[in-house]
Amino acid sequence: MAPAPIDRGLISRPAASSDEIQLRIDPMHADLDEEIDGLHRKIRQLKGVAQEIETEAKFQNDFITQLQMTLIKAQAGVKNNMRRMNKSIIQKGSNHLVHVILFTLFCFFVVYFWSKISRR
Repeated sequence: MAPAPIDRGLISRPAASSDEIQLRIDPMHADLDEEIDGLHRKIRQLKGVAQEIETEAKFQNDFITQLQMTLIKAQAGVKNNMRRMNKSIIQKGSNHLVHVILFTLFCFFVVYFWSKISRR
């Protein structure tokens, strides 16, 4: 039985046992080892990049979780303060609003009279 060429310089031969196949690499295609070594290096580099990406993703996930917790606490604080302000406005009445309106009117009249006096 003649050896059957398989691919790029590999030749298969039947061995003594029918379950075994012997492979012989043609010396003209010895650069396959170099190709394989190059592929191994690239795979190692890709593995390193993948691990760095995983580490960065975990870090960013933890950071986002902390931001969410901070936001939840801030929202609770704002809600508490709004509740307190509403209670104080209800208890004290709308006197505060009246004072603000009176102050605004007073400032308007001061500016109005000042502009009248400065034109003379």
